[in-house]
Amino acid sequence: MKKLSFMGECMVELRSNEGSDSSLHQSFAGDVYNSAVYLKRCFSDIQVGFVTVVGNDTFSSRMKGNFEVEGLDTSYVFSNENRSAGLYLIDTDASGERSFTYWRAQSAAKTIMSFLKPDALSTLSENDMFMFSGISIAIIPRDERPSFFRFIEALKESGVKIVFDPNYRARLWETPDEASKNFKQALSLCDVALVGVEDIIELFDIESANDALALCESFGVNEIVIKNGPLSVLTVLDGERLEHAIVPVTNVVDTTSAGDAFNGVYLGSRLNDMPISRSVELAAKAAGTVIQHRGAIIPRGIVETALAEKTKSLSNN
Repeated sequence: MKKLSFMGECMVELRSNEGSDSSLHQSFAGDVYNSAVYLKRCFSDIQVGFVTVVGNDTFSSRMKGNFEVEGLDTSYVFSNENRSAGLYLIDTDASGERSFTYWRAQSAAKTIMSFLKPDALSTLSENDMFMFSGISIAIIPRDERPSFFRFIEALKESGVKIVFDPNYRARLWETPDEASKNFKQALSLCDVALVGVEDIIELFDIESANDALALCESFGVNEIVIKNGPLSVLTVLDGERLEHAIVPVTNVVDTTSAGDAFNGVYLGSRLNDMPISRSVELAAKAAGTVIQHRGAIIPRGIVETALAEKTKSLSNN
């Protein structure tokens, strides 16, 4: 069985109930967590682990239970008795674009490096892939980030493919230069880069998806995916560049988690030895399906059905 672990933060998600300004819907979400959920839902044959820390509050208890309901391996979901789960409120405008308000100062996930001991490294080295994001790095205290990168180096040396999504959130970094330095180190270590073009353009002051691709190539990344919104997806694998057309979605309800769903389905496809073009098509279908529904994690069965129909269509062509 193929194995992939995602390291990062899951938070309590609050959003307005449809048609109401006075009541809220509560769920759980977070960038790499969302990817883990969509991967596991769509590729049940892959063992998907989530590496994080939860607190001692009621939400944390429910959160861990939710991980188990989603079929995630919780062997490396640690507990910090002095912390709690982070929380965010999401608002979407008429075009589906979202804005967030966060309460994460005491998030337990920030203490992950206190728990990643040698025994964890030994077991996680059995993974085929290990993924983290720019947010995963940002929430780690600055003085603990060197230990994090040593951990990633050790995983890579053991043969695990390292996957990185920059996912730049300016508010989580003291300065853009600090983020840039850490992202460059992550790119120099990763084997697979899954990049939203807006993140790279904003942080590195470049102008296009092709520039983003060239930046990743300059760090020697072997497999690069540049997600250029509804325009296209650019990829490089073993030096071969391809551009993949994307069919735009007209009924955009909520863009939350589009890139996360793309990442999860893309990685699941690649772990199932699908060619890069097929993997991009399925991942784009997943992202296009998710943005037609509210919330980061949409009801079970919707993305799975869309992918089954897409796979059938591709097989018939």
